[in-house]
Amino acid sequence: MNLKQELQQLHDKLDKFRRKLVAAEQRGDTAIVMQFKREIAATTKRISAIKGQQSRILGKEGQQLSAMAFRRELTSAEQADMGALKRAVKGLVVVHPMTKLGREMGLERVTGFAPKPF
Repeated sequence: MNLKQELQQLHDKLDKFRRKLVAAEQRGDTAIVMQFKREIAATTKRISAIKGQQSRILGKEGQQLSAMAFRRELTSAEQADMGALKRAVKGLVVVHPMTKLGREMGLERVTGFAPKPF
């Protein structure tokens, strides 16, 4: 299972535990309340660990792209015909600023990274 799916499942579990905690508090069942508080704490800890792992992976990927020999912003004409651009430039990686990687790298515009000038 990849990190994104695991993170989604943990968020779903956390939501379920919180709903059950509220119901247990309304019933006044202290043993169940304590159990759900422990479950919520453990799930929250696991979520933060996975988010940290995702951040490290994105940072590593961003460093690899930044280490490429050439980078430049893509024009709108190049963006419109991305297939031809990728066929013409071997090893081209395009990063959009609204993706996780683009936000991590602090990009303002669609940028292409390649080992050779293009």
